[in-house]
Amino acid sequence: MRPVNLIPTEERHGSQSPLRTGPLPYIVLGALAGLLLGVALLVMTNNQIAEKQDEITSLKQQDAVTQQRAQELAPYVQFSETHRARMETVSSLADSRFDWERVMSELSKILPANVWLTSLNASASSQSSSGESSASSSGGSGAGLRGAIAGPALEISGCSTGQEGVAGFVTALKQIDGVTRVGVESSSLAAKGGEGGGEGGSGGGDCRTRSFIAQFQIVVAFDAAPVPLPSEGAEEVVAETPPAEGESTTETESAPEG
Repeated sequence: MRPVNLIPTEERHGSQSPLRTGPLPYIVLGALAGLLLGVALLVMTNNQIAEKQDEITSLKQQDAVTQQRAQELAPYVQFSETHRARMETVSSLADSRFDWERVMSELSKILPANVWLTSLNASASSQSSSGESSASSSGGSGAGLRGAIAGPALEISGCSTGQEGVAGFVTALKQIDGVTRVGVESSSLAAKGGEGGGEGGSGGGDCRTRSFIAQFQIVVAFDAAPVPLPSEGAEEVVAETPPAEGESTTETESAPEG
């Protein structure tokens, strides 16, 4: 037989006792737990916000102190930059100095006996040459071959005994230390009947007192030497590529000897 519990339902105990209150208490407990968790999260979030605000305030104070310090040190920074710029300028000027004393000494040693000079112009750059007047009677400074040379150069005018003497002088000029090219701007003999008609080689005059004497204008370039800094407002000059070894820039006018 199957047993039957005869105890009334409301008086039963244990696992067989009925649920008197229903699911409401569990719902209330869950809601309270969720509310407690939300309050905890809200408090943690507020604490984090407060910490970040304190950090922002501290960083703003540090930024203000740093900016004030930077303003105090600004004159020293400007002085340092000015000092550095002046040092660079001085170094550049020192590097661009050219030893004209050595060049003149070597020129005096290689000058042939059959060559005499009527003018000699030495310039560190084509800009400085363009502002100077040449003593030569034809062809001014800064024009022709000299204008195409950015660095130091010599402009030489004079006479020699014939075109062979001019050619020998060009060869001798190439022996000067630092010379990269020698250009003959002009070289011509006196016209027929001009014998004795010159001005005796006076400053910048025609030194061709005989028909066999050739008057020349030569430009000697030192392309490897440093080019001085261009003056403010001056146009920068691009250095021309030196000719290959064995080549020479020559433009010679030769007249038949009379």
